[in-house]
Amino acid sequence: MSPADIFEAAGVRGFLHARRLGSSSSVGVDPDEPVVLASVVKVPLAYEFARQVAAGLLDPADRVRASAADRLGGSGSAGFADDVSYSLRDAALLALSVSDNTAADLLFDRVGVANVRSLLSELGLTRTSVIGAPRDLLRTIMDDTAAGVPLRALDPLRTSATTPREMTSLLAAMWRDPGPGAQVLAWMSAQVSWHRLTAGFPPEVAVAAKTGTMPGIRNEIGVVTYPDGGAYAVAVFTAGGAETLRRPDIDRAIGDAARAAVEELRS
Repeated sequence: MSPADIFEAAGVRGFLHARRLGSSSSVGVDPDEPVVLASVVKVPLAYEFARQVAAGLLDPADRVRASAADRLGGSGSAGFADDVSYSLRDAALLALSVSDNTAADLLFDRVGVANVRSLLSELGLTRTSVIGAPRDLLRTIMDDTAAGVPLRALDPLRTSATTPREMTSLLAAMWRDPGPGAQVLAWMSAQVSWHRLTAGFPPEVAVAAKTGTMPGIRNEIGVVTYPDGGAYAVAVFTAGGAETLRRPDIDRAIGDAARAAVEELRS
């Protein structure tokens, strides 16, 4: 089945872009349509952090403290019952490995939202926007819910957004960068979620990826590396399906669509 057929069978609208790294070969399904970033925003955040560390602007061992006011619920320290402190580099690891929103908030405080936007501009990702840290996104959800209006957080024209093609461009830039880029891909390799991109590939294929999830929205971007050295940047975004966060059929469709796109490039 083609990626488009896989999305249709899962009952979602899918947006995909895959490129063979080191070449101009690529395939896509509506790759230039705007899509909601959700927690995929943590990838450019971590990349800008790693770049600032390499430039001597930040000490990765500096510590931050997740207090009650910072913990808004979720995985990692975001859901802790008690205060905890950790280094900036561990905040980056938490943000990418378990999608810890509090760790990402604290890292945004040090890195600066404006600097993440500058990174995107430097890379030519003109259609990728970042409205702020995860806490800022949550505030829009709370405000819109209280007002009884459609959630801005689910509208790519009114929230942090991107396109699949721009996300594979970001991954390609990181893949070419043996310093900060390689560090971010190593953190992404530690992601505990294996049910989307990783599920679509055999165990001998290495996957470094980051998910993004909101009601009715399921995303993942990553770099897939085969034993023969072939490496591929893949970005898959879906919209639709039940708003419940647990939809293993859609999760699997993301992996299957990614595999179909990569196999098309390999052939």
